[in-house]
Amino acid sequence: QVQLVESGGGLVQAGGSLRLSCAASGRTFSTYAMGWFRQAPGKEREFVAAIRWSDGRTYYADSVKGRFTISRDNAKNTVYLQMNSLKPEDTAVYYCAARTVFITYTTTLKNLHDYGDWGPGTQVTVSS
Repeated sequence: QVQLVESGGGLVQAGGSLRLSCAASGRTFSTYAMGWFRQAPGKEREFVAAIRWSDGRTYYADSVKGRFTISRDNAKNTVYLQMNSLKPEDTAVYYCAARTVFITYTTTLKNLHDYGDWGPGTQVTVSS
């Protein structure tokens, strides 16, 4: 099992930037990918971005492509989400997730069930 703790959330004005961090501990050697999801009030949790641990390949939701960047620091077992040009609709609780199961050709890394470990989340609020 991998333990995850997010940080870096807060209140920012529209057009501003935030960088989220997710520190992993525990069985981090078995991590194949990590992802970011978000959940706004009254809405389902949705995919934001993901990164494969082995080669750094990244995946993004269309709604954040070009504005958000996911990256990793293997030595620190940490994944980051740089969020620029924030919009009020980006307001949500952001969750970090880890996948410790081998990635198959059918794995998109964009679904909740692609991940087995989750952090408690960090609130991001973008004011207009």
